[in-house]
Amino acid sequence: MTRPSHLLDLDLPGLEAYFASLGERPFHARQVMRWVYKRGATGFDAMTDLSAGLRERLAREASLAVPRVAAEHESRDGTRKLLLELGDGKRVETVLIPDAGRITQCVSTQVGCAMGCAFCRTGTQGYERNLTAGEIVGQVVLGQRRAGARITNVVFMGMGEPLHNRDNVVRAVRILGSDHGLNITRRRLTVSTSGLVDEMRRLPADVLPALAVSLNATTDAVRDRLMPVNRRWPIAELLGALKDLPLPPRARYTIEYVLLGGVNDTPDDARRLVRLLSDVRCKVNLIAYNPHPDSPFRAPDPAAVEAFQAHLLAKNFTAILRKSRGEDILAACGQLKADTAN
Repeated sequence: MTRPSHLLDLDLPGLEAYFASLGERPFHARQVMRWVYKRGATGFDAMTDLSAGLRERLAREASLAVPRVAAEHESRDGTRKLLLELGDGKRVETVLIPDAGRITQCVSTQVGCAMGCAFCRTGTQGYERNLTAGEIVGQVVLGQRRAGARITNVVFMGMGEPLHNRDNVVRAVRILGSDHGLNITRRRLTVSTSGLVDEMRRLPADVLPALAVSLNATTDAVRDRLMPVNRRWPIAELLGALKDLPLPPRARYTIEYVLLGGVNDTPDDARRLVRLLSDVRCKVNLIAYNPHPDSPFRAPDPAAVEAFQAHLLAKNFTAILRKSRGEDILAACGQLKADTAN
């Protein structure tokens, strides 16, 4: 039996080509995207501006399926973590974070992760497979249904290394940002990477402003210990790539820096970080480490976090301390893993 074509995998040109392959008019692509992304249709029967015959054919040959919610946990701060089951039974997690009139969704791009970062719980699961663009987009479509409200921001910071799955992530970004898709502005789409320089250089220009680099150390010795990727692309090469990439005027990269107590949160680290980033167009997101079971690391002292941020601000950096959300349900940064324990 032929597997149904998953229409959430397709951006507008891809969907137009799909309808052309059926011998249908390309404008049906816009109609379908409007029904799915603007009106929340879950099936083809609702699409009343398509002919009955086309709706019947799509019901047989195409799919709009989103992942199934296998478990849901809600934090005391309102954060919701969903354990999702994919079509093949594999599982990933996604997180909904409400805050002052907006909802941020943290989406996964892989089942597990191959990067092995020492402080990240996902890495203990290992890598199983990439998600398709439709499985990534489907998380957000499902997220809107569960939240009963528009998802305003999407961060590709859940399970997996997004640039290990570059093609599907780029397609998902374009669908989510498209006027015909969910129309989430590009400045509210953020794609994180641990620093895969070759894949960074292959990113198309329209996705580069969404790039966030997880740095987390100011010396190669410490970053080697925390992030094995540094042995392939050390700090100087990583930051050199950021300087070389054709970032549009006024756009800035995001540098993510997880503060680990007694490891990378010292005044010397703050001073080195200023020197490293002095000629990189960026803002800095500081993240106080969120401990998880069996982790060898501890959270930083609040005074150390405050001093670290104050030094960056004094040197005219935009340095934002990201508020930790969902720690009590293991939904915070670095805590995701596809299990049902929490």
